[in-house]
Amino acid sequence: MHHMTVALPQEPADGIAGWAADLVDALGGPGAGLFVALENLFPPLPSEIILPLTGFAAGQGVLSLASALFWTTLGSVAGALALYWIGALIGRERMYALWARLPLVRTSDLRRTEEWFAEHGTKAVFLGRMVPIFRSLISVPAGIERMPVPVFVALTTLGSLIWNGVLVLAGYWLGERWSEVETYVGALSKAVLVLVVVAFAAFVSVRVKGRRDTARHRRA
Repeated sequence: MHHMTVALPQEPADGIAGWAADLVDALGGPGAGLFVALENLFPPLPSEIILPLTGFAAGQGVLSLASALFWTTLGSVAGALALYWIGALIGRERMYALWARLPLVRTSDLRRTEEWFAEHGTKAVFLGRMVPIFRSLISVPAGIERMPVPVFVALTTLGSLIWNGVLVLAGYWLGERWSEVETYVGALSKAVLVLVVVAFAAFVSVRVKGRRDTARHRRA
């Protein structure tokens, strides 16, 4: 079978898009799945490039649409499971020991987070798969809290299938304009990152101010 090249002329051969295109060219669906698994483990690798590119490749006949969705979702689940087991290996005791060494946080913060996860964990794992940055991070607390593996896999598969499906189909329908998807999802990723940084900065400033006030009252 003749293998079609999916790399676009304007994409740098040594860029991430070029590398992703080479993977899909060489390995087809499994190549896309491998990239998505790596993207889960290393969030800086952008799914907004590989998923629309895989959809474009499906439109070019390099692989079937069903194969594109199957392999990218399998890659998502494999990467998420690796992070789940990292969380499980850390465990609650180590997590509390590590937390106790961190500045500006209290054990009660972690306890509240655990209580929240116990109540909303299933929703967080499912919906988290569709939020940039949190897509990877959400698997670790699921492992620490030992969410039942079948439940974790089912939620991750469903959430990943929706996210991957939207981006793969976008690339499939947009054809040679597949890289437009990256622009929009990239902007969403940056917005989420900014919100996280702002929330973290607000948390730190409140804690620092609280400590200063406490110290002042003690001196008084």
